[in-house]
Amino acid sequence: MAYWLMKSEPDELSIEDLARLGEARWDGVRNYQARNFMRAMSVGDEFFFYHSSCPQPGIAGVAKIVAAAYPDPTALDPESHYHDAKATHEKNPWSAVDVAHVRTFKRVLGLGLLKQQSALEELPLVQKGTRLSVMPVTPEQWAAIMALAG
Repeated sequence: MAYWLMKSEPDELSIEDLARLGEARWDGVRNYQARNFMRAMSVGDEFFFYHSSCPQPGIAGVAKIVAAAYPDPTALDPESHYHDAKATHEKNPWSAVDVAHVRTFKRVLGLGLLKQQSALEELPLVQKGTRLSVMPVTPEQWAAIMALAG
């Protein structure tokens, strides 16, 4: 099993939304490196659910992959914010995965706290200039963050 971190703006999909829904499609990723990470995910992989672009950014909980990468339907939908005019049914460069709620943390683990942890200094999230919305997490980093969550 691999570990990941995926970012979502809470007004689009929050950990609370996912807990209420149980499962949801994770779509709208429009960065090739992040897309490639999504394509590397397997059913059963777990990820940290990171709330971004909000008053309290940070890791809000854990979710898991329940369906491996498939063509992102939002790329083909002209009404979608994530529409890609170059995408076609035959050639859709973007991917989505289905995810399920695992756990909501008692408190959001803020970016400032994460940056203070020496065990996380190699985590792309805490490195200057890294803005990827999907990234791998090592087993050691996973364990360090889970310890912070209690």
